[in-house]
Amino acid sequence: MTQIDGLAAVPSPYPVAETVDRLAAAVEAAGLTVLARIDHAAAAASAGLPLRPTVLLLFGRPQGGTPLMQEHQTAGIDLPLKALAWEDEAGTVWLGWNEPSWIAARHGLTESGGAVEALTGALRRLAAAATAG
Repeated sequence: MTQIDGLAAVPSPYPVAETVDRLAAAVEAAGLTVLARIDHAAAAASAGLPLRPTVLLLFGRPQGGTPLMQEHQTAGIDLPLKALAWEDEAGTVWLGWNEPSWIAARHGLTESGGAVEALTGALRRLAAAATAG
């Protein structure tokens, strides 16, 4: 796993679209809701701009994120949870997400430790399911 300033990322052996499909299936199997899928590359192409495959998936469940927002509503800018799948310049596909501990630190959350730990574990399990070879 790679971490860059609160962003965790793992390589995926699948193309971007398949990685996101696998993540969406894992999200739904875990009882969470897929809220949106944003294809940045398709949007770029519609504007005549090149972009390697890049897709953002938004997902969540009120029981997970609401405790964070109850402490500081500004956490809502980083919620619902999201994961980005992208293909880098070398052709490697990555699946990345904001670490809940980073979100908590960003918003000064101090009373939501249990929620942060639960979200961290859930994100890691979902990423593992999406990228398992």
